[in-house]
Amino acid sequence: MVFKKLRQAVGIGGPSIETVLHNPNTTPGGVVTGEITIIGGQYNSDIKAVNLALRTRVEVESGDNEYSSNLEYAKLPVAGGFTLQEGARHSVPFQMPIPWEAPLTHMYGQPLRGTTVGVATELEVAGALDPGDLDPIAVHPLPAQERILAAFSNLGFRFHGADCEKGRIWGVHQELPFYQEIEFYPPSQYARGIKELEVTFVAYPQSMEVILELDKRGGVFTEGRDAFSRFTVDYASIEHTNWEQQLDGFLQDAGRRRGFF
Repeated sequence: MVFKKLRQAVGIGGPSIETVLHNPNTTPGGVVTGEITIIGGQYNSDIKAVNLALRTRVEVESGDNEYSSNLEYAKLPVAGGFTLQEGARHSVPFQMPIPWEAPLTHMYGQPLRGTTVGVATELEVAGALDPGDLDPIAVHPLPAQERILAAFSNLGFRFHGADCEKGRIWGVHQELPFYQEIEFYPPSQYARGIKELEVTFVAYPQSMEVILELDKRGGVFTEGRDAFSRFTVDYASIEHTNWEQQLDGFLQDAGRRRGFF
């Protein structure tokens, strides 16, 4: 599958750039490959730098306010330091590593509403920087993530939405300055105590942390509040565990500790 995009990069008569993704589908820890072609304009251009950057839409809390921002969190130098002649073509292949903590854009085989990940081709020409448009990529779950998500579905949890929050989770090692929350509505056996469940994956090469946040259903005279549960999943043993049973136990324990049930 090849995705092409040709755009004017820097100014009228300046160079154009074409980014080709061989396949936009990947997973956390995977690689996206392709080729960048820079096409000379109506005059010679000094190409200072060509970079690829990963960007994701994140929610940022600032005091009592919240706003969305495109956050750049990975950059790959591709080329630079050469003169592009008028009308000439300069092509560079690339391999863009995807961080293990990259947010998922697909779940249960469908696009995940609320999360986007894109690759931008940045071109710097003689001091002028063109930040580039986003070429979207599809980040699918790792097998371990897919198994945990399937277990929640089997327990009756219904997907509600997802977003990425700027910040860090206490006690969890993170390389990226944000994390993804995947939100579910609970089935009837949990609904009397839980209003919503938020699931966060923080993946590493051999294992991942799974953080569960339970939003308590408030009563007439009580406010809702949150409870947390966290556990580690070893990729090598993912298929040797009854995750439906395990997740039910985690949820029941977290709920009982905070008086949810």
